[in-house]
Amino acid sequence: MKGKQSVRDMLISLGLIGLMAGIIYIFIPHDDSEPPLKRVDYRVELLTARRAASYPVAAPEGLPRTWKATSVRYDGSEFDAWHLGFHDPDGQYVAVEQSTQKPAVFIETASQGAEQTKGTQRIGDQTWERYEGDHYDALVLRSKGSTTVVTGTASFDRLTKMAQSLATS
Repeated sequence: MKGKQSVRDMLISLGLIGLMAGIIYIFIPHDDSEPPLKRVDYRVELLTARRAASYPVAAPEGLPRTWKATSVRYDGSEFDAWHLGFHDPDGQYVAVEQSTQKPAVFIETASQGAEQTKGTQRIGDQTWERYEGDHYDALVLRSKGSTTVVTGTASFDRLTKMAQSLATS
């Protein structure tokens, strides 16, 4: 008889602990959303890249503050690779990628496997190639000695806005 009471008491205790944990979970505020992305200042990296790279390094000028720079890096040892990532006003990702790497390999990597379409887009006095993919779409500009890819989850309108804002000085 004493063994049955011990099991019964243990089950009652576990039930009460579970009930209290549930009540605490319900009434204690908690936030399951992702923390906001931190804005990065890319000016120092941009100056470094512009001094070191063998091509004119591009960065946006005149974009509204609603475009938030979230990542930046320059790797001179890996094909003078320049990366500048943003979240656009709609929260979509847009990146500027530049490199001296062989264009086919670089475009494949930067656009996460997007495929070239027959479409092109005139931006300023340059013709950009359009790529579409499952994850990212991209605008690609092949220049002498380097390739520029504006890519991300954003719409082609947003990719175009980024490409239009790019300056190399």
